[in-house]
Amino acid sequence: MIQLALDRMNMEEAIAMARTVESSIDWIEVGTSLIKEYGVNSIKEMSAHFPNKKIVADMKTIDNAAYEMDLCFKNGADMATVMGGAPDITIQACLEKASEYKGQIMIDLLNVSDSRLERLQMYKQAIFCEHVSKDSQENANQSLLNVRSHAGSMRAAAGGITLSSIPAMIANRLDVMIIGSAITKAKDPADAARRFKEAMNMEKDVSSV
Repeated sequence: MIQLALDRMNMEEAIAMARTVESSIDWIEVGTSLIKEYGVNSIKEMSAHFPNKKIVADMKTIDNAAYEMDLCFKNGADMATVMGGAPDITIQACLEKASEYKGQIMIDLLNVSDSRLERLQMYKQAIFCEHVSKDSQENANQSLLNVRSHAGSMRAAAGGITLSSIPAMIANRLDVMIIGSAITKAKDPADAARRFKEAMNMEKDVSSV
């Protein structure tokens, strides 16, 4: 699946971008920057405009879990993110709230050690997301290389994914590719999204043979 990451734009631009690539993407991420700038109304607006898409609220919760998850799910999110470095009690509270609203939780593994990841695998109902930060991409020229296995869990990846990344992502049996700038900053976003979808389908077909 393709999760479209919408960040560093205004709400009108975000809605228009999602509409432009709608036919080629599966999930829509209301990025952290949108939530910080426009509040949880950004989640509500995206949910209202795209009722047939899964809406991911990239809250990056690290504390105050019950309150923040209530805000997300009451405003139309189907999924919300929590940082893997958060206390276990915080992650558990996120999962409990998600269950209450029949939603899902994605655990962001940014800066999470292998030993911490091993402990996190008790949360088998969560989606685990390997993540290379924007700062690392821009200032350290770091790309997504280390996709670790997460037993019994859906897996996602975010951070600098390009068309050339797709074969490796599929080979690693990732369930969700989170793609932002490679689509949103493309000269023709609709064409870029279509190419990603076609590449994913092609690689998936090859890997299943």
